[in-house]
Amino acid sequence: PISAHVPLADMLADVDKVIADYKAIGCEYIVVPYVTEERRPGGDKFFQMVDEIRAIGEKCKAAGLTLLYHNHDFEFKKLESGEYGLDYLYANVPADLLQTELDQCWVKYSGLDPVEYLKKYTGRAPVVHLKDFHIEGKQEGDPYALIGLNENETKKSSAFEFRPLGNGVQDIPSIIAAAKEAGSKWLVVEQDQPSMGKTPIECAATSMEYLKSIGAVCAE
Repeated sequence: PISAHVPLADMLADVDKVIADYKAIGCEYIVVPYVTEERRPGGDKFFQMVDEIRAIGEKCKAAGLTLLYHNHDFEFKKLESGEYGLDYLYANVPADLLQTELDQCWVKYSGLDPVEYLKKYTGRAPVVHLKDFHIEGKQEGDPYALIGLNENETKKSSAFEFRPLGNGVQDIPSIIAAAKEAGSKWLVVEQDQPSMGKTPIECAATSMEYLKSIGAVCAE
């Protein structure tokens, strides 16, 4: 296995067990995949979370594993200092204790340039999530409702839709080129929900065919 998304709550409860379990199966990276509202930028426990992640990173490093952080869009909320929460996290936890698993969908959705943001973390982005999406007009619904992360929000908006690679707004070839320059080891294709009338397997196949068409993977 490449990496494992492990809830932060599980790591806080017993990080030694988490490390032992994933080390036993040869997992190289352990990833903080999502944080609850109070631990996001602007939340009461955001700065506490930074300290928690630093401590977990120290444990991972001692065990020969690498801790990663997977972003969404809420980390791009600015702090009082004017700094994005995600940048603050990486500035205050050393690179040998925490690296990034940049989800390029949420970087783009937040209004940033995925290519330039990836270049910013050259040497610190071993795993990159390649994710495409479609959006039009005003976003009326919460995209997290589409993936079951917001139980209070209905799936009322069709303005946002996860898409197979090459069928959305992302400049995938440029992102791949930037990842190579940044020293990324793994590019992981991710699509949270199927779309375009396709099944999950069909969406995966569509993404694979697109990657072959641009020479990103070898055709069989």
